[in-house]
Amino acid sequence: MGVAIYDPKSDVSGMIHVMLPAAFPDRPVDQIGKFADTGIPALLMAMEKMGANKRYMRVAIAGGAQVFKFNNTGANNLDIGRRNGEAVIEQLTKAGLRILAKDIGGTHGRTVTFTVPDGKVEVKTLSQGVAELCYLADNRERSAA
Repeated sequence: MGVAIYDPKSDVSGMIHVMLPAAFPDRPVDQIGKFADTGIPALLMAMEKMGANKRYMRVAIAGGAQVFKFNNTGANNLDIGRRNGEAVIEQLTKAGLRILAKDIGGTHGRTVTFTVPDGKVEVKTLSQGVAELCYLADNRERSAA
């Protein structure tokens, strides 16, 4: 899951690529950005240290696809994509942030590009090419999933 956050008032932005919903409780966390439950709070803290304010933060998320199939039926009991999406949304909601735009779920992988200072977020897929998701610097909202 790609998570892009922008505070247009302070012109502070950040992005994270969440790979798993939560850190393993029995292992030390050496890459906090890998997990939704450690990475998102760390990103928000770093942004606030640079002058960002949660009150003005705008968020876009993309990803959470089920791109791997592990048995002949196509079922995947782990469903990491869906769980990542839920964990990211939970962490952002817990922090009091509203998601301005999202493109999540499905079965196609995505590449997310976040351009600063206009806050442009684009999503690229093999099947559909590049599409504009939103501009985090303005009020246009969109939800693809």
